[in-house]
Amino acid sequence: MKNSRRIKRMSRNKKRVAGLSLVSLMDVFTILVFFLLTNSASNEVLSNPKEIALPDSVVESKPRETIVIFVSSEVILLQGEPIMKTSDALLSKKEIIPFLREKLLEQKKKVIGVNAKTELESKEVTLLADKKIPFKLLKRIMSTSTSAGYGKISLAVIQKASQ
Repeated sequence: MKNSRRIKRMSRNKKRVAGLSLVSLMDVFTILVFFLLTNSASNEVLSNPKEIALPDSVVESKPRETIVIFVSSEVILLQGEPIMKTSDALLSKKEIIPFLREKLLEQKKKVIGVNAKTELESKEVTLLADKKIPFKLLKRIMSTSTSAGYGKISLAVIQKASQ
């Protein structure tokens, strides 16, 4: 059977139904992944280590991203890095702990990315200390932080339900 011109023309102009376009779907998922990656790092909650017991308090504000000094009964850590033994800091007669001050000044030089830059501009330190640590040591650490240029010092506490 011979095809007519009309049938040939219709078959030539017939549009094929395309499958699912994966390019636009991949673009959407890529944007979603970048959005989740950038926003997941924006909020930081300080973990409560098992080695120390933080004091309880009614706190209104949420913690900010700052430099963290961790003081347990054995060791003093700066950003998770061991600095010195707590007993050595207690035995020291000086008001300022020189090695901690040195490390805090080094921390100012380690600027990577936007979050670290805002952390540097805030000049804030969060002190996680066991509630059994003598205040004399905490005062030395706070004096050392102030001498290194960190004027805002926050003490980490466990948030109780407000009355």
